[in-house]
Amino acid sequence: VQLVESGGGLVQPGGSLRLSCAASGFTFSNYYMSWYRQAPGKERESVAVISTAGGAGNYADPVKGRFTISRDNAKNTVYLQMNSLKPEDTAVYYCRKGISSNSWGQGTQVTVSS
Repeated sequence: VQLVESGGGLVQPGGSLRLSCAASGFTFSNYYMSWYRQAPGKERESVAVISTAGGAGNYADPVKGRFTISRDNAKNTVYLQMNSLKPEDTAVYYCRKGISSNSWGQGTQVTVSS
């Protein structure tokens, strides 16, 4: 299993970023996919989950209405569109195979600062 995140960076408050996670080594379309984040000094927390077929997704309260998870099963890729970013969104963002596996990407840093 390999998960490779990309798309992080430095953005001003109110800005947007789109994260991608390219998956390989398993049948991507058979698994839920999820995004997590970990801020300095804090535990890793769930951000969003999407089912095998896609759809609206489920979101943590802090990101509801601002973040959108999506997937392209033909490209074995899951995305996280992040809008109206806030300084408290600063964290390393990880994608995860499923919702309980031990398969994680290496993470991508998102920094929201003016």
